[in-house]
Amino acid sequence: MADLAQKYEINLTRPALEHLGSFRRFDRNVILDTVKEQLAHAPTEETKNRRSLRQNPVADWELRIGRHRVFYEVDGANRVVRIVAVGTKEGNRLIIGGKEVVL
Repeated sequence: MADLAQKYEINLTRPALEHLGSFRRFDRNVILDTVKEQLAHAPTEETKNRRSLRQNPVADWELRIGRHRVFYEVDGANRVVRIVAVGTKEGNRLIIGGKEVVL
């Protein structure tokens, strides 16, 4: 088990909170629980559902939760994960805040 001293603080930006507000309560709870589970320790370790993104206007990292996507940045020096956007994949389209976003 990882040492608690190595735990990352998880912060949500105002836009990310607004994005979450548009989800059903069940989906919102699944997203938040998964974020805590997946990003509290080693958020920059690539996994099946977590990957580094090429340069884009949203964020450096993506966490996949079913059809939902959480975009985040990591401040390793201060051990902080900052959630910057939450969206949904609809086919080949990514919808964030009700708008299609191209990565």
